Amino acid sequence: MQNPDDGDDFALFRSAVKGVKRIEHDRADTGKVHSDAATRKVRQANATAKLGNTRVDGLSDQFIIDVDAEDTLYWARDGVQDGQMRRLKTGQISFEGSVDLHGMSVEKARETLWDFFAEAAKLEVRCVRVTHGKAARLDGRKPLIKSHVNTWLRQHPQVLGFTSCLPKHGGTGAIYVLLKRHMMDGRDD
Repeated sequence: MQNPDDGDDFALFRSAVKGVKRIEHDRADTGKVHSDAATRKVRQANATAKLGNTRVDGLSDQFIIDVDAEDTLYWARDGVQDGQMRRLKTGQISFEGSVDLHGMSVEKARETLWDFFAEAAKLEVRCVRVTHGKAARLDGRKPLIKSHVNTWLRQHPQVLGFTSCLPKHGGTGAIYVLLKRHMMDGRDD
């Protein structure tokens, strides 16, 4: 190695980088995997493919009612008394069961909700709480699970009505759901 006091900077540089290979192209490697069109099509097909064991539950995803994270939800089936819905909204009808759908995929939330309502029907439960969360999404779109739950409950035959919870029970991140009881027909209609 040469003495740094020689003044020949180029010679010093060449000796420092001795054995280093020259880069053949001038593009940086960003770490992204560049796939070809065929690989991309296979990935898209796999992402949109439904599992063979999809359950038919009567709930449609064709049209989802988008709601904001802080929107208050309220819906009542025709024939449900206003007084009953007021009592539900103010928390005067206590909920007897609760399910939390936080962090689930849409399909998993749908399956969990359907199973939860089936169990509630067996036990003749009158009111339940469904925690859907608010999920403020980074892409600026509406909360996914909250919007789906809002749509599904309007279609579910066992649901008479629902409203957002009081702050102590989850506020706009959860709803009280009034359910139809089968053994006591006449009291729910």
